Amino acid sequence: MASVPRYRRVMIKISGEGLMGSREFGLDGPTVERIAREIQSVVKLGVEVCVVIGGGNIFRGIKGAAEGMERTSADYMGMLATVINALALQNAAERIGLQTRVQSAIPMDMVCEPYIRRRAIRHMEKGRIVIFAAGTGNPFFTTDTAAALRAVEMNCDLLIKATHVDGVYSADPRKVKGAKHHRRLGYTEVLARDLQVMDATAIALCRENGLPILVFNLREEGAFAKVLSGAGRYTIIETGEEEG
Repeated sequence: MASVPRYRRVMIKISGEGLMGSREFGLDGPTVERIAREIQSVVKLGVEVCVVIGGGNIFRGIKGAAEGMERTSADYMGMLATVINALALQNAAERIGLQTRVQSAIPMDMVCEPYIRRRAIRHMEKGRIVIFAAGTGNPFFTTDTAAALRAVEMNCDLLIKATHVDGVYSADPRKVKGAKHHRRLGYTEVLARDLQVMDATAIALCRENGLPILVFNLREEGAFAKVLSGAGRYTIIETGEEEG
């Protein structure tokens, strides 16, 4: 692995489901700790890290709306679920010696800081991990969009989507034998082919601001540090055409 990272400041988007481990819902302690150690390995490379976490392991707004709940209320419940996940990751990170701050788009001063852009940037400049909770603070916007928005606001060099597969494929590799792995894709192609990497709003926001998106498998031990050094298996989405 290269000793010098290719990026100075990165945003990683972790789904709520990524914190479940083998559970059907909720939080799995060892999984949360392993993710914290993956982040620690990147911090040791000298990279500034911020995080956005989803809440699907606790509550998914769209699912609630589909079952008859009013969408706005369901989305706010989902935002509160992300705060629970953010606090869990903060706790795991601090147990292994990382300095962290949780900032919420919905003010709740008793448990975390409110989102303040300049303060968040200063935290990262001091080597702290900043975990952004409660999405954008608005219903009808996903945590993918929140990750893209915060990444742009934080002047990140890269937005990372942590998934359960090692990049973007032409079809679901778990279902289609011989599905093609894409090493590089353009934003427009991802949108045109509806590849479901992130929601369209997040992709469009990254395209407008020239922010590359890297997709990798967080379940592979050590993969986070590897992909930031240009090693390992991943997909990068940026301006330009697909490269095999």
